[in-house]
Amino acid sequence: MIKLYDSGVYLVNGRELCREEAEVKQKCGKTADKAEAAKGTISYGILKSHNTSDDMDNLRLKFDSMTSHDITYVGIIQTARASGMTEFPLPYVLTNCHNSLCAVGGTINEDDHKFALSAAHKYGGIYVPTNLANIHSYNREAMAGCGKMILGSDSHTRYGALGTMAVGEGGGELAKQLVGRTYDFARPPVVAIYLTGEVKPGVGPHDVALAICGAVYKNGYVKNKVMEFVGDGIAKLPIEYRNAIDVMTTETTCWSSVWVTDAETKRYFDLHGRSADYKELHPADVAYYDGCVYIDLSTVECTIALPMHPSNTYTIKEFLANALDILHDVQDKANAQIKGAKMDIVSKWHDGAFWVDQGEIAGCSGGTFDNICAAADILRGKSCGNGVFSLSVYPGSLPAYAELVKNGRAADLISAGALMRECFCGPCFGAGDCPANNEFSIRHTTRNFPNREGSKPNEGQISAVALMDARSIAATAANGGKLTAATDLDVTYTNPEYHYDAGIYEKRVYDGWKKAEPDYELKFGPNIKDWPEMPALTDDLLVKVCSYITDPVTTTDELIPSGETSSYRSNPERLSEFALSRRDPQYVSRSKEMRQAERDRRAGKGLSDEVKAVYAALEKAGVKTNPENTDLGSTIFANKPGDGSAREQAASCQRVMGASANFAKEYATKRYRSNCINWGMTPFLVENPDVFALGDYIFVPNIKQAVLENREKIEAYAVKADGTVTPFTATTGALTEAERQIIVDGCLINYYKNN
Repeated sequence: MIKLYDSGVYLVNGRELCREEAEVKQKCGKTADKAEAAKGTISYGILKSHNTSDDMDNLRLKFDSMTSHDITYVGIIQTARASGMTEFPLPYVLTNCHNSLCAVGGTINEDDHKFALSAAHKYGGIYVPTNLANIHSYNREAMAGCGKMILGSDSHTRYGALGTMAVGEGGGELAKQLVGRTYDFARPPVVAIYLTGEVKPGVGPHDVALAICGAVYKNGYVKNKVMEFVGDGIAKLPIEYRNAIDVMTTETTCWSSVWVTDAETKRYFDLHGRSADYKELHPADVAYYDGCVYIDLSTVECTIALPMHPSNTYTIKEFLANALDILHDVQDKANAQIKGAKMDIVSKWHDGAFWVDQGEIAGCSGGTFDNICAAADILRGKSCGNGVFSLSVYPGSLPAYAELVKNGRAADLISAGALMRECFCGPCFGAGDCPANNEFSIRHTTRNFPNREGSKPNEGQISAVALMDARSIAATAANGGKLTAATDLDVTYTNPEYHYDAGIYEKRVYDGWKKAEPDYELKFGPNIKDWPEMPALTDDLLVKVCSYITDPVTTTDELIPSGETSSYRSNPERLSEFALSRRDPQYVSRSKEMRQAERDRRAGKGLSDEVKAVYAALEKAGVKTNPENTDLGSTIFANKPGDGSAREQAASCQRVMGASANFAKEYATKRYRSNCINWGMTPFLVENPDVFALGDYIFVPNIKQAVLENREKIEAYAVKADGTVTPFTATTGALTEAERQIIVDGCLINYYKNN
């Protein structure tokens, strides 16, 4: 049972939920004060200790450490260098777990790795070599600590189960920390995630996590909030089980997460030789939460999240009982959204069962020691078969992998026909074990967004991904690909003890923290390029709508695809050629035209006939214009853009292509909106986007002043090809003083140069 409270709640003595003040008085004899009780959450205490201002409603945070992987760190360091950074002012972990397939793109990926190692020497960073660990496994093992805050340029930066409030953001926010600035954010609401009961054997952490995603994603119950895990059920969950639930909180669109800590948490830190990083965290005797998700763990069943979102959940039992109806519905929705190849998953139902082609147990969610041991228990002495079905297992870190070898679980899996892979995040974003056209893959990874499995619909290639727990994936493997819930098998789970070998990291990780070498030369590969110059905002703005997306949600993977584009992450111009390539292949050519129009305007070459006609239409409608001081650019409209990855390239690629703004009904995540701002694109909100369409122009007079004043309403005009001009109102939502100036200056780099 999962219940969402329709109002705030009080938590008394960490166990009892109360709706009313009188009930609190009855339970503990104390008079409840909502404002004071809100200070009793774990989250409030951590935020207060990291807030550099005296205003707890408007936070200015400094983090204890940061982390990035090899898709993001080059751009961040380049941004910080251009902004005046001379040394890393806090521990900064650079992992190499995304661009590990170095044959893709020639030497490009390994060039990036060597750049990061040289940067760790020069600026005093921590360098984790390729395939030693994925980003989040390493940070759990080596960097997390109770009461700490960690900022990462990966959306799944979540270490809440270890008492660490971690936040995934775009690279601009990390660059701010590197130049000594703060993370500015209105204090988020806090929602209690109350766990009670005990999970049944065979039900894994992904089952719990997917059940939560299914309950809270679509209604936005925890969007941009902190999920604080409390309740008597936590004590019955092993720490790696908690970690695997916690990392999936990102898929709810929450801002961060944190859990109460206990003896099990302490044991984790003791095991990893970091006892000093443990401390007990729990709410005050009376704590107030802005909402509550109540979960009886004993009711959670083995679950599957069907394409194309982690919230598209069904219990496996429910799915198999209604498979054809559900499959037709999912297939029809997918094919309505995806342009190009058609998904065919209905054909996977035959002979009275649903048959899948591939299983993956991988990364920060699936590749934990406990998950892999449970899969080995299920597959010991069995066979995956020699048919179409294949199973690959990617441990999260080399210390975990080493222990799996020592205790025989790796051998159990290999003997059953599974492949043991390196520590690599590829299966999460379409760069590892990509299935064949129209195959169906079940994965204990974080996402099943469109194209996450590597398909290219516009080139006739498509496959489907469903998310499942490692236990049910192993059960399916034991049945040769016949979809099977782990609870349908009689399995004795051995739960072996984990022995951590710290020497694996000590021998290979370069730790340069507080040992910066200013004279050390950065190593640049031929594909590592500086950011191109971004123009400052002019008084007025004229943009052409170069993509118009009406899907309910647009993911960052659709704004800038993952997979093969990873090789160009360090080359802004080359990477920008992929912007929206899988969602709207014509976007780049349309946007390039506007970029060239602006370059011609600035070079004094005059305006195109099309732009002149737009100005003529505006003048005829009585709208005053000043073409000499009006930035020409492109824009996109999407109902709800930015769900998923924190990758700043979702915004920066648009900017490099000449974009000056985004228009949306709402932004899916804070991090994507922040990425737009940090790259100098005004994040407009519109209530009625029907006023403009693909190919129309939008004129925003006095935009510079409107942004600086953070006007509640901004006047704008839509101009159609026939000369029709329609006024409408837009807004940017609340902008901090720094955000306003960043937009006006043209991007974060310009802002730091000017300030």
